[in-house]
Amino acid sequence: MALIKTNELTLSYENMTVIDKMSFEVNAGDYLCIVGENGSGKSTLIKALLSLKKPSGGSIDFGDGLRRNEIGYLPQQTGAQKDFPANVGEVVISGCLNRKGLRPFYSAKDKALAMENMMKLGIWKLKKRSYRELSGGQQQRVLLARALCATKKLLLLDEPVSGLDPMVTAELYGMISGINKSGVTVIMVTHDIAAAMRYASHILCLRSGSWFFGTKQEFAESEASAFMRGGEQK
Repeated sequence: MALIKTNELTLSYENMTVIDKMSFEVNAGDYLCIVGENGSGKSTLIKALLSLKKPSGGSIDFGDGLRRNEIGYLPQQTGAQKDFPANVGEVVISGCLNRKGLRPFYSAKDKALAMENMMKLGIWKLKKRSYRELSGGQQQRVLLARALCATKKLLLLDEPVSGLDPMVTAELYGMISGINKSGVTVIMVTHDIAAAMRYASHILCLRSGSWFFGTKQEFAESEASAFMRGGEQK
């Protein structure tokens, strides 16, 4: 069964329909890239997948044992987030909070998971460092480790390489690809069409008034691909 399946999903923003009757599914092991024009509904769709926004029509169904509070989410960074007053270890382990329920303390299992993910992303030596003192690339690794603490099944990443230099961008893409190959399903919002074509298994393209969903091979042959490649620098 699909981890996420939408059926004729309709979403609105400020009383305007931005996504109309969209159907797609994400299965275990997929790497879905969401691309599209500004204002095409990408942010609204993310909120809906995180159960922060109710559909105007249709449905979003979760399957294969995925719970709504078990999606690891890496949001776009804001200035306030970059200046967050905590150390790396505290930020990473906070990813365990959603599934803790009413338990007020971190368990030994939580601490071990946080350490495992810090080691996986090469930041365990930074665990006592202040988050606000890190470089942009290091901060994104920390937030990715935090997202991994929240899930073993699905990561939702919103423009994870925004503002990073090309070398750091390539490193982070490589890490995300490795996480996907280890069995974690990835949904990534990106403006980087070249990266989507390199890493994705499937692509969802949102445009004003229309949408496309298919494998990256199907996307490459579609009119949606021609449109995005012609407009990706706009």
